[in-house]
Amino acid sequence: MRILITGNLPDNVTLPLKEKYQVEMNHEDRPLDHQALITGVKDKQGLLSMLNDNISEEMLACAPRLKMIANFGVGYNNIDVRAATARGIMVSNTPGVLTNATAELALTLILSISRRLVEGDRMVREGRFKFWAPMLFLGREVTGKTIGIIGMGKIGKAVAIRAGAFDMRVIYHNRKRIAEEEEKSLRAEYVDLQTLLREADFVSLNVPLTEQTKHLIGRDELSLMKPTAFLVNTARGPVIDEKALVEALRAGKIGGAGLDVYENEPSLTSGLAELDNVILLPHVGSGTLETRMKIGTLAVKNLLAGLAGGIPPNLVNPEVLSQRRPA
Repeated sequence: MRILITGNLPDNVTLPLKEKYQVEMNHEDRPLDHQALITGVKDKQGLLSMLNDNISEEMLACAPRLKMIANFGVGYNNIDVRAATARGIMVSNTPGVLTNATAELALTLILSISRRLVEGDRMVREGRFKFWAPMLFLGREVTGKTIGIIGMGKIGKAVAIRAGAFDMRVIYHNRKRIAEEEEKSLRAEYVDLQTLLREADFVSLNVPLTEQTKHLIGRDELSLMKPTAFLVNTARGPVIDEKALVEALRAGKIGGAGLDVYENEPSLTSGLAELDNVILLPHVGSGTLETRMKIGTLAVKNLLAGLAGGIPPNLVNPEVLSQRRPA
C-alpha cells in the first residue's frame, strides 16, 4: 500500500510506516497546495494529513483507493468527516498529547499580555528605554485575578491547574458541567457564558471549532468584558469574530488579547497587526519538540492500525466501521 505524508516529519517518527508501506512525503516546511494534495493522494490508501490541509469532498472524490486519514493534531475541522464516512474512509486525530504544551502557551500569553512583555522587548530593542520611573510602562498582575475558561476539556483543565499556581479564581463555562469532584479538585466554579465574560480578568478559549462555536466571541460578547480584561485564544481562530475583536481593541473596550490562531489563518484581519495591545503568535500551541514528536508518533500509530484492518486508537468517525473496505 501507498501512503502520502503531507508535512515534513522526522525519520524516527515515519520509520514504522516506511518499513511496511511505500511512503511519499512532503519534505518542505510549507504545506502542499490543494492541487498538489489532490495529485498526491489519488493513488494512495493512507494519508497522514496536517491541520492546514483542506481534505474536502472534492479531494476525496479524487482518491478512490483511500482507506484511512490520520490527522496530525487534535482538531480535525480541516477534514470533511461526513464525506469521508460516506466513502468508508476512517479518520483519526491525536488527542491528549498536546494538552500540556497548549496549556503552557495559554498561561504564557496571559503573563505576556498582562505584563506587556512584547511591547517592552520592542522598546528596548528600538532604543526607547532611556530611564526607569515609578509609573512608567506598567502592566497588571495575574496573581489573585479571575480566569474564565471557556471549554473545560483536557486543555481547559490543564489551564485551570496552572492558574492555581497563581492563586487565581477559576470560573468556567462548558457545554456540560464537569463532575463535582473535578470542580473541587480544580477549585473551579461553573457559570453561564455571560457571567464568565462579565467577571473574568482573563478569558481563555479552549473549545473545538464547530458550527456552535464559530464566532462564539463576537461583538456582543466582547461588550460584556471588563475594559481591563484580556482575551486569549489557543483553540481555533474562527471561534472569535476577528473584525469585532479589532474594533474592541482599538476602542479600548477590552485590555488586550493574546492570539495563537486566526479566523482566516495565516491571514490577519486588517488592523490587527498594528495594535500594541495584542500579541500575535504563529500557531505554536503544540510547538514543542516533545509534543510534536508525540503527535507524529500517535498519528502513525493510528494509520498503522487502520491500514492493517484494525481500529485506530483515536477514530473520530466510528460509524464508518460498518462499511469500511477490507484491508
